[in-house]
Amino acid sequence: MTDQSLPSLHVKRQDGVLWVSIDVPPVNLMTAQLLLDLDAVAASAENDPDLHVIVVQSANPEFFLAHGDLSFVEDPATYAALPIAEETLVGTGPMMRLHERWRRLPQTTIAKVTGLARGGGSELASSLDLRFAALETAAFGQFETLIGIVPGAGATAHLPRLVGRARALEIVLTGGLVDAATAERWGWVNRALPAAELHEYVEWVALTIATLPDGVRAAATKAIDAADGTLEDALRAEDRLLGETFTPASGELARAALAAGVQTREVELNLEEVLRANLIRNP
Repeated sequence: MTDQSLPSLHVKRQDGVLWVSIDVPPVNLMTAQLLLDLDAVAASAENDPDLHVIVVQSANPEFFLAHGDLSFVEDPATYAALPIAEETLVGTGPMMRLHERWRRLPQTTIAKVTGLARGGGSELASSLDLRFAALETAAFGQFETLIGIVPGAGATAHLPRLVGRARALEIVLTGGLVDAATAERWGWVNRALPAAELHEYVEWVALTIATLPDGVRAAATKAIDAADGTLEDALRAEDRLLGETFTPASGELARAALAAGVQTREVELNLEEVLRANLIRNP
């Protein structure tokens, strides 16, 4: 996928990272067009081995995604028939299928949230791998119970895994907004950072992940995902994936690290930066 503009998205690719900016004035509603455009991006990414990270952000600093377009209630049949992720989670609604398609992407997916993310907007963020939020302005909420329904695009499945059952119930049953600091404390987002620092940090995370040695990002993700099973299965998965990533190339990186002074006091005090610099010299 190259740089392009879809009707509701601006897409820019750089160094193995795809930056997807949502732009649906005035409040970034999840319209049918946006759902179709997000689906098109996911479809293109699914079989792109040179793409490692996707960052979803907003062109509107006040709204990540306001929520699903409530005018869908006027023509639910047309909404239900939207041709989105039709082979994913068959039998569910189009927004649910879309979010699940994004969850299953082989890339590491990141939500960068500076404004409000409610309903389907917070559900999209929750379906991605990582979430970072602006401390002063970002907030998350599931307001669906306030209009007489339950969330329908992943919230009740994802939130208990992220924040625990009791907090998920509080979020869904009260319909209230959760500020970024609380979302971080509860585990809904990875970090809440000052708005002025957010982009730089997310860019650093994205580029760090995108430039890991071949196969390491995918293997580490598989090992962590294996923790959803039994402890023994998770340990065996980690052992197997360690073996798969222990290659001549990783051996060279270890030897280069030793040559750079790893295991000496001076370098061990600043180990991570030395290792990152070594990766840059030995991609």
